[in-house]
Amino acid sequence: MPRSGGSLSNKTGNKLHRQALYVRQKKEANKSRHEERHARRREEAKDPEARRERLEKNQPASIDKKRIWDDGDDDALGAVVDVSQLKRRRLEEEEAAAAREANGLDDDDEEEDDDVDSMLGSEDEDGEDEDEEAAEERRMEKIRQKRTQRNPSLAPSTTSTNLDLTPDSLASQFQHLFTEEPTQFPKILVTTSINATIHKEAQDLANIFPNSTYIRRTAHFHGHKYSVREIAKFAKNRGYTVLFVVGEDQKRPCQLTVIHLNENPEATPGPTLTYTIRNYQPGKALLGHGNPTNHYPELLLNGFKTPLGLLAAKSMSALFPAQPELSGRQVVTLHNQRDYIFFRRHRYVFREAKGNEKNVVTAEGKEMEGMQGIRAGLQEIGPRMTLKLRRVDKGIGKAGSEGEDAVKWKWKAKMEKKRTRFNL
Repeated sequence: MPRSGGSLSNKTGNKLHRQALYVRQKKEANKSRHEERHARRREEAKDPEARRERLEKNQPASIDKKRIWDDGDDDALGAVVDVSQLKRRRLEEEEAAAAREANGLDDDDEEEDDDVDSMLGSEDEDGEDEDEEAAEERRMEKIRQKRTQRNPSLAPSTTSTNLDLTPDSLASQFQHLFTEEPTQFPKILVTTSINATIHKEAQDLANIFPNSTYIRRTAHFHGHKYSVREIAKFAKNRGYTVLFVVGEDQKRPCQLTVIHLNENPEATPGPTLTYTIRNYQPGKALLGHGNPTNHYPELLLNGFKTPLGLLAAKSMSALFPAQPELSGRQVVTLHNQRDYIFFRRHRYVFREAKGNEKNVVTAEGKEMEGMQGIRAGLQEIGPRMTLKLRRVDKGIGKAGSEGEDAVKWKWKAKMEKKRTRFNL
């Protein structure tokens, strides 16, 4: 006897009949979806606007799109605000205030006498001095614009980081990093924690950054155990700009400390950014890996939006020369997603596109002129790892920072209670 049930496959007690009914049910459901999809395709071919509306409506609600921001115009180091949106809002407010002020001045000018117009043609005694100051200001502005910068991409990414949006409050705290002078050529000293055994991994990390030197820290019983502050002083006196300290846990890299050394001998070193390292994989462990060359790589910084994110991005950009060697075709990518910084290093090559591959498009979705039939192939060089920022200190780490603002920012467990709130 057939059994009663809501599903078609449950209306028979025979197993073979139930399987056949289930297969028939799936075929009918697939057929209906197939007909509905083709009917919608024919309708959208006649009305492209309907397809655009459907795609906009069908956007997945991911955690990144649900990201929440702090209210207000606070651009401090720990504030979770979108710097680009904040600057755009401030510019709109300034333009509106200027427009209101101009309208008020226009109303006042209508009530003034004609004697004011006669003053427009008069020359001030200090006019020449003002012209000289304006010319000097224009000359300095041209020098700032000509300082060494990385050339922008022809097809910029929607997640690329713009360091020109740095707030003034952040630039005033870290004047050594956010300076208007030409970028100093990096010189990096890499070492490890005391009694470390990860010399091969530390050497691989040193090979990533141009003009870097790896020095082992002694583990001998009778040898002097140099502290990080002593090593930083040693490195600063010899012209190094950055000090790396690689931490170890179970014979694997677990921590990366980046200490910036000020060029001014009277200034104290800093800031210090401390990261934890996860999922470290050397280049030889990657399938189809390539071998690196000595060319200066290109640098891609993606997803850094808050003041803290811009500080981390600027710190990373100071580790690479501002003018990459394009002949090497090497690129280093630092992609921030949900406060995790994914580090990747690739070599790219341009090749002919296959029949089923689309052409290169710009950020607006249009095909780039001169790039038809060309595609880019990637080969990962390694190493591969994931970084997470834990703290920002004013001086050389926690022990070398003094004052009330010694710790500029510190990660705490309560920061991850809300899954849609991120710091970078």
